[in-house]
Amino acid sequence: MPIQVVCPGCTSRFTVSDQFAGRTGPCPKCKKPITIPAAAPAAVTIHEPEAPATSSQGSGRVPTAPIASTERPVSRLQFALVGVGAVACLIFASLARAAWQPGQAPAWALATAAVGLAFPCAAIGYRITRDRELEPYRGRALALRVTICALVYAALWGVRGLVPVEMTTEMWQWLYVAPIFFSVGALASFAAFDLDWGAAAVHFSLYVLVTATLRWVAGFPPV
Repeated sequence: MPIQVVCPGCTSRFTVSDQFAGRTGPCPKCKKPITIPAAAPAAVTIHEPEAPATSSQGSGRVPTAPIASTERPVSRLQFALVGVGAVACLIFASLARAAWQPGQAPAWALATAAVGLAFPCAAIGYRITRDRELEPYRGRALALRVTICALVYAALWGVRGLVPVEMTTEMWQWLYVAPIFFSVGALASFAAFDLDWGAAAVHFSLYVLVTATLRWVAGFPPV
């Protein structure tokens, strides 16, 4: 294998056969004595990269492997509970219409329904609208965020009851009133669940759709 040689006098570069390794001879240009290296430089060894670390335990290295996220499918029991809950809500709304005159249910019943519906709507809405690329909230963190969002949603119905009737008699008037409520509701879900604005608006719309439907069944104006 040819040996690369550099003359220390004139810095000329040239190659010689490995059979002259260890010998001394004159430089072809400046005639200064040059000692040929005894062997060619060692070959460069390329090592395989280390396997990504999934945990810092035992290795002392920061984990470099991507965190695997597993999507938990909705079980049949959860589907059944949602279906039973929806039927139960319709039955209670119909019973309220029969127990009281249409649109005459007491304020405490309306407040209880608004709060009671807010929690499952917030939890189910998050399951539907959350970003699948992010790790979902679970356990205590999810319960706290559902509670905050649900209380804000229910409070918006309370504020709706304070709006003068003459401001919402005509449908065109809701063009000015509705954006205020939807902005606050979307902001609540946006902050609580880290949703984007479109998903946050859909999240709040689910609660409005459910409660408006049950109000209509109970004999109240939907909004």
